[in-house]
This record gives sequence, C-alpha cells and structure tokens, in this order.
Amino acid sequence: QVQLMESGGGLVEPGGSLRLSCESHGSLFSVLAMGWYRQVPGKECELVAAISNYGAVVKYSDSVKGRFTISRDNAKNTGYLQMNSLKPEDTAVYYCYSARWAGMSENGTCTGENWGKGTLVTVSS
Repeated sequence: QVQLMESGGGLVEPGGSLRLSCESHGSLFSVLAMGWYRQVPGKECELVAAISNYGAVVKYSDSVKGRFTISRDNAKNTGYLQMNSLKPEDTAVYYCYSARWAGMSENGTCTGENWGKGTLVTVSS
C-alpha cells in the first residue's frame, strides 16, 4: 500500500496558476505509475493526467492538454501537477493515485487504497 498526501490547492483567479504536490510515504512510489484525478460533487472522479513510473510516458485529458503538466521526482517520492491558464471549470477536489499504468483509467473512485485525501482547487474571481 502507498500512502499519499496532496498539497498546494487553494483559491486562484481565472488565468492563474497553481502547483499541486503529492508526497508518498512507502517504498512502492517509484515502481508505480501516478495519476491526478479530480472530482466535483455529484460528478464522476475523472482522470486529469498520469505519468509512468520513471516518467517516460504521460497522458492528459483533452480538457487540460496544453495547460497542465504532470511530473515526478522519485528521489523525493513526490509527484507534481503544474496547472496554468486555470478556468472556473477546473474547480474540483484533486486527488493523486498510485497504481500500475493499466490502472490509470479515465474514471476512478477518488477514495480507497493508494488514493490521497485530496486538495481543493477553486478558480474564481
């Protein structure tokens, strides 16, 4: 099991930027892929971005492609999500998730084993 903790959420104006961090406690972080998901109340938990265990492969949802960048530093057991040109529709709780690459599906649970507790991002003027 991987313990994950997100940070970096907050309130930002449209067009602004935020950088989320996901710190892992456990020896499995570097051998597993990592994903960022988000969820709005009443809607599904959706994949935002994912990165393979050593960072060679990444994927993004169409809604964030070109604006968000996922990265990781295995030496620090930490993953990141740089979010630029934020829009009100990016408002959500953002979760990080650690699993095999095949587990980075378009929709997840946003809760349970190998999920963080989430960090709230609010984009509003």
